[in-house]
Amino acid sequence: MAIDSSLFWLTMLIAKGFVQNLCERTALDYTLSVRVLGIDCGGEYTGYGVVEGDGRNLLCLVTGAIRLAPKEALELRLKKVYDQLSALLVEYKPDVVAIEDVFYSVNAKSALKLGHVRGVAMMAAAQAGLSVVAYAPLSIKSAVVGYGRAEKSQVQVMVARLLKLEQIPQPADAADALAIAICHIHTAATLQRQAASPR
Repeated sequence: MAIDSSLFWLTMLIAKGFVQNLCERTALDYTLSVRVLGIDCGGEYTGYGVVEGDGRNLLCLVTGAIRLAPKEALELRLKKVYDQLSALLVEYKPDVVAIEDVFYSVNAKSALKLGHVRGVAMMAAAQAGLSVVAYAPLSIKSAVVGYGRAEKSQVQVMVARLLKLEQIPQPADAADALAIAICHIHTAATLQRQAASPR
């Protein structure tokens, strides 16, 4: 009995593993899009940026900074951060919140103020039912610039380039928040590709 030629060649391709490899490459090429709220906590400015992407395509939805008046009572400054971040979470509905990891500071007072803002940011995320991931400054710079010791100005330029923005986000805290969000998207995309790759 004659065998249909197309069926014959498909059988041969499967036997040689070509079809399986093609499916594996397709899985590797496909990564899910994620929406991230990046937050750069600070005592005077707390930057924020919502970025959506899959590691290859990135889109900035909003960016800016919450300015805190130094003379205002600490509890009022923290409430302002909490209220504005909570409003962003409701409006943009991110999948996850990313912040910068705690780093050593020689100024104990500044570190304490930063810790307060960071705690409020994490609480706002938890209240919205979102997980919080933290990245070291070196990891953020490496993800955005490709070099962990990059200057702040280099990070800002690359953020604008990756997001196809006409201008560098201002203040610098806003650009830093976007960099944190980009770092998480790249990290998540890498993990997805690793999970999809053949063992």
